Amino acid sequence: MTIRVPATSANLGPGFDVMGLALSLYTEVGIVGVDTPLDGAHEAEDTHPAQVAFVRAGGVGRVWVRNEIPMGRGMGFSGAVRIGGAVAAEVQQQGAAWSLATSNALAIGAELEGHADNVAPSLHGGVVITSENLVVQVPVALDPVFVMWVPSFTTSTNESRGQIGPLIPLTDAVFNISRTAMFVTALSTGNVALLREATRDRIHQDIRLAASPACQAALDAGLAAGAWCGWLSGSGPTVALMCHPTEAGRIAESLPAEGHTKILTIDSAGATVL
Repeated sequence: MTIRVPATSANLGPGFDVMGLALSLYTEVGIVGVDTPLDGAHEAEDTHPAQVAFVRAGGVGRVWVRNEIPMGRGMGFSGAVRIGGAVAAEVQQQGAAWSLATSNALAIGAELEGHADNVAPSLHGGVVITSENLVVQVPVALDPVFVMWVPSFTTSTNESRGQIGPLIPLTDAVFNISRTAMFVTALSTGNVALLREATRDRIHQDIRLAASPACQAALDAGLAAGAWCGWLSGSGPTVALMCHPTEAGRIAESLPAEGHTKILTIDSAGATVL
């Protein structure tokens, strides 16, 4: 048994804490002594988020992890491994009867993460809206790719969230509600022309980008090179740029040399038991 879980990009501009998408980059989790770990796998220590989630979900023993997702870069590493650990525990208990429909992994992952916009797409795949353990799939009438600019430095989600503050001006809240609605409309109808306006944000991105000029430079460069839209992935520092597949290489070449790029697609499967 191997649980394969996709990376994610969360917030998606205005969709702070409620929108996320699954990406074609993966972490794999299995149970030590039951499975044969793949090359590059390691046994998780007690404090590893996969092991913590495994125990929290009732798992017995230890898990191993094989990971491709950059850590501390805003691509959902902690959420993905937590989903992997929780699903591994459920499959250990339920065997072939395990079903996504009855899984409690979302609740466990959201509890441990503090919010569900990363764990929901990791579990369900696709582009999702999530709130209070509800998950709604957003239909996507496009075939985009995502150029992910991944810098060498990391950021702390907790520190980044602490800069936002507990109160949001009404005008900013209304602005983000309207842009989130526009974004869902643009994705579901294939309206590429609407995407750049639909991913504007007044709640978190300006604060986070102000603390990282390199990320702002990458976002500006990608948009100038022809990306449909872009956003700070999760709490950063990775920048996500959404574009037509034929434009991905050129956009990647336009980005600052201080980071490397990954060209990814939407993962529609979510957490998968292999």
